[in-house]
Amino acid sequence: MFRSIRSVSFVLAACVAHGLCAQEAKKQYVPALVGFYNIENLYDTIDSPNTDDAEFLPSGKKQWTGPRYMRKLDQNARVIAEMGKDLHPHGMAILGLCEVENRKVVEDLVATAALRDRNYQVVHEDSPDRRGVDVALVYDPEMYKVYAHKSYKLAMVDTSFRTRNQLLVSGVLDGDTTHVIVCHWPSRRGGEKRSEPNRKAAAELGRHIIDSLLVINSNARIMLMGDLNDDPVNVSVARFVNATADKTKAVNGVFYNAMYDPYQKGIGTLAWRDSWNLFDQILLSPALVTGEGGDYKYYGVRIFNEGYLRQTDGNFAGYPFRTYVGDSYQDGFSDHFPVFVILVKEVK
Repeated sequence: MFRSIRSVSFVLAACVAHGLCAQEAKKQYVPALVGFYNIENLYDTIDSPNTDDAEFLPSGKKQWTGPRYMRKLDQNARVIAEMGKDLHPHGMAILGLCEVENRKVVEDLVATAALRDRNYQVVHEDSPDRRGVDVALVYDPEMYKVYAHKSYKLAMVDTSFRTRNQLLVSGVLDGDTTHVIVCHWPSRRGGEKRSEPNRKAAAELGRHIIDSLLVINSNARIMLMGDLNDDPVNVSVARFVNATADKTKAVNGVFYNAMYDPYQKGIGTLAWRDSWNLFDQILLSPALVTGEGGDYKYYGVRIFNEGYLRQTDGNFAGYPFRTYVGDSYQDGFSDHFPVFVILVKEVK
């Protein structure tokens, strides 16, 4: 039982509002928080000759210098440190990341003053993406014990197409074997419809990873998370991954999309041309919805969109406060808000 159960428990008072009995509402629970953050172009200042990182060099258009790199680390670390802090003093037990250039930038991130006490460990594999960005996962080793990981390349008919690998991490979350798939699906560059087949292919790869785990254990606890570059209602997510908005339909391998309800309410994680999208999603296997085969189960979801993460004025007021707009340095955080799910287990 991980360290927090002695110091962190809460009463799910909302149970009464959801029609559960008062006795149920008085039960004590301990949370585990699992999140995802598109950290937006976390590059170092060193030229990587095999990738297109020229704009993120001191000599590049963005004048990406050492002080700016250190400032971005501190800015993003502040966000991660504060995510879910009201629910758990140690914040995220597991956090997926995307748009990181390499393992070293993630190690620099978790070594910042805001995060170093958490002792976050890093899982990362290089991807063939042309821009040199990858996905990664950081985790608190006192809460999550990683025992395996594997990187999956998206193979396309067009062999010149290069995108991010999908990262499968397997570990034990306070007694529950839990698998996390971290994704950054192909972008909408060239238009949503024209690029849609690329995201369908990425979704098929994600579903292949899921099915390989479910064959071994039909009650496997799996989360697929990432910047999917599609919304919860898009065919790549709803049909190709097979994710539902209805918890009662999350059976027989159908996943529950925790981000569907916020999306229906008009809440997004990124904005473009006065329109919000919710590309940053966390999908859960049936066992994480019902609690079957383990202790933790899904309780709720949050989009971490605190006021300081928003642009306060100008044409982009209310949008995520990003590091750059074009080549103009803004000293912000990211063009995406992070998201996380709350898992709970009853304190016996």
